[in-house]
Parts: sequence; structure tokens; C-alpha cells
Amino acid sequence: MSVHVVAELRALPGQEDRLLAILQGLVEPSLAEPGCLAYRPYVDPSDATRVAMIEEYADAAAIDAHFTSAHFQQAGKDFKGVLAEPPVIRRLVAE
Repeated sequence: MSVHVVAELRALPGQEDRLLAILQGLVEPSLAEPGCLAYRPYVDPSDATRVAMIEEYADAAAIDAHFTSAHFQQAGKDFKGVLAEPPVIRRLVAE
């Protein structure tokens, strides 16, 4: 059963483009990971400071590998000074 991740992020005012650039930089290397089936940012059309990453993985092990990948770890460092609050990350499975 695949697992979805919804990560909700909020940029500091004026950092919207930087947040989106960091997230878009994660797409290609994340999709290249074994077990990553989908990985895409979505911007809230009524509030550009709010972005959601919608991700799909073959299983929990693929998510765990993603969270320890070098590109994900680097993004965590790049978020400093960009995010208004800590991200909210939800793991979801279909019933």
C-alpha cells in the first residue's frame, strides 16, 4: 500500500520565491529515489506564503530513506530564514 505525505510550509513574507525554489529543487532528486512515486509543490492561490508538498511513496521505508537523503537534509538547512514556522508533515494512507 502506498503512503502519501502532505507537508505544509509557510514562508516568511518576502521569502515566497525562495521557498518555492528550494522545494522545486527537491523534485528531481526525490523522484529519482527508489520508491518515490510522486513529489510536487502546490501554492495556495489565495496566500502565496503557503505551500504544500504532495508526495507519494511505495512504502514507509521509502519515506524514511527520503528523510535521510542528502538533498532533503540540505533543504532543511536552506529553510532557515525562509520559513515562518516549522513545517507540518502528515503521513496518510488510503482506506
